[in-house]
Amino acid sequence: MKEKVFIKADEVAETLGISKPYAYKLVKTMNDELKEKGFITISGKVSCRYFEEKFYGLGGDERACI
Repeated sequence: MKEKVFIKADEVAETLGISKPYAYKLVKTMNDELKEKGFITISGKVSCRYFEEKFYGLGGDERACI
């Protein structure tokens, strides 16, 4: 199975059990943080790796966003 690179805001909402508008706000916040670090971002999506790091403290080989 191919590993996902990005997670969409609606998937964030479903994963965290929150509303879609709040999920979009969280994705925007995470993308703004990544932009400050010099990364290119995609509106409405965020890096799976960054999402997992922010919400689950995962890093390295641990994956929840497959």
